[in-house]
Amino acid sequence: MSAFTGKVAVITGAGSGIGRALALELARQGAKLALSDVDTVGLEETARRARELGAEVKSDHLDVTQREKVFEYAEAVAEHFGTVNQVYNNAGIAYHGEFERTEFKDIERIMDVDFWGVVNGTKAFLPHLIASGDGHLINVSSLFGLLGIPGQTAYNAAKFAVRGFTESLRQEMLIAKHPVKVTCVHPGGIKTAIARNAVVPEGDDQVGFAQFFDSKLARTSPEDAAKAILSGVRKNDARVLVGADAKLLDAWVRVIGPSYQRVVATIAGRIMPKG
Repeated sequence: MSAFTGKVAVITGAGSGIGRALALELARQGAKLALSDVDTVGLEETARRARELGAEVKSDHLDVTQREKVFEYAEAVAEHFGTVNQVYNNAGIAYHGEFERTEFKDIERIMDVDFWGVVNGTKAFLPHLIASGDGHLINVSSLFGLLGIPGQTAYNAAKFAVRGFTESLRQEMLIAKHPVKVTCVHPGGIKTAIARNAVVPEGDDQVGFAQFFDSKLARTSPEDAAKAILSGVRKNDARVLVGADAKLLDAWVRVIGPSYQRVVATIAGRIMPKG
């Protein structure tokens, strides 16, 4: 029996990457799964593999930016399983581009998915987590929720917001003595398709950016990321750093302070692909 056996776990962005790896690892550990994504093909593949591992699976198309749909989905999941124990707000997208050349619509899209998607999922499922008597909310931020990076103003803004939101909510749950644990996850470079699917300003080299990320930054497999996240959930960690890069850079920024920005700017100016 694992700590996840029989628990109902909700995972957004389950069609690929960390979301899929979480679903399959939770399936191996005996959890019941409510999986969602906008990628219905990838989602069905995840659901199929989870079922092969013996999991009970509810699989639904869901756009986390559509607030009313997220609330309807939460009610449907609770009705289907009878309870909700864990929610992994994992769905996210990427954008790379200098702020001067970034349009408002690109920033709004990142904030809608990466920040408001987390808020929507939290608001919709929190009453069910409280009612379960054994709830755990897991919000996925990023290494870029711990330090700023050139070309990532939109993504940094969303992921810093997820971090602040989640840390504040954890304290509120403690004060209210609600039976809900709260964890914020900060993955470093993970070997997923997020960079290949990222949007860039018109005229920029999207392929070059994706190749740079995949070859230079993506060091941790989704499977290892999922195991690290679930280990943190099991221990009720407030913060989970995923990958050696996340752990190293988090420690470095805390030691060196704001002067990290000049160091990062110098390095990024030399090695990052130009638009």
